[in-house]
Amino acid sequence: MRILHTMIRVGDLDKSIAFYTEILGMQLIRRQDYPEGRFTLAFVGYGPEDKEAVLELTHNWDTPSYELGNGFGHVALAVPDAAAACAGIKARGGKVVREAGPMKHGSTIIAFVEDPDGYKIELIQAKSVS
Repeated sequence: MRILHTMIRVGDLDKSIAFYTEILGMQLIRRQDYPEGRFTLAFVGYGPEDKEAVLELTHNWDTPSYELGNGFGHVALAVPDAAAACAGIKARGGKVVREAGPMKHGSTIIAFVEDPDGYKIELIQAKSVS
């Protein structure tokens, strides 16, 4: 078994696709409209679905926004340098909500950014191998 995807509901699909592709550097892997159900599914990620887990962005045409609730935490991405990733994300118009630094009660370097719907994306700096 392996993880295939994580689904999140988004209010503005084009804005969300732009965030994940232009700000975070993912690729739009596929997009499909379902007119009878009045929704669109878009899959974004860093590699092909047969090799990598991806995000499924679900846009229900008649729902402009969602309450995030308190059950969802975040999506995590590995980055070589969290501070440099934050700088690049800000330069591309992304919103950094926690600058790079050690996690509370630990030494792992992390940062958080936020997508257009308010979902948190954690950037975890890869540990250097000595």
